[in-house]
Amino acid sequence: MPQIPEKIHELTVGQVSARSGAAVSALHFYESKGLISSRRTAGNQRRYSRDALRRVAFVRAAQRVGIPLATIREALAELPEERTPTREDWARLSEAWRSELDERIKQLNRLRDHLTDCIGCGCLSLDTCVLSNPDDIFGERLTGSRLMAERGKERA
Repeated sequence: MPQIPEKIHELTVGQVSARSGAAVSALHFYESKGLISSRRTAGNQRRYSRDALRRVAFVRAAQRVGIPLATIREALAELPEERTPTREDWARLSEAWRSELDERIKQLNRLRDHLTDCIGCGCLSLDTCVLSNPDDIFGERLTGSRLMAERGKERA
């Protein structure tokens, strides 16, 4: 891993990429989503402050556990003056995300269990299959395009 001298306070996109392991395109994407920020030089080159490395690490860790980028952005925006996340910030936010992850795990377990059932059944009925038509509330009352027509009547 390339070392960056302490006296350098701003990093190029290539340096951030090399140190963080994130592709340059990912860094540009993170910036477009408001997860990290840079300033532009007179030659229109991006320069990141050193704390961008910690923010990128925070984003990538949150992504690895399945946290959506919008949720990560909201969490980073809550930090005072958009400072770099600390260990305490991670502990607090990860605790808040735990219930969301637990619910997702439950959903995945249900899907896995129904997949096994579906393989045994083999029907793949679009009317009744819990994989093709999960939690279909409207399907209990209506089928097909009649739902679209009913929505149009509500607006009139």
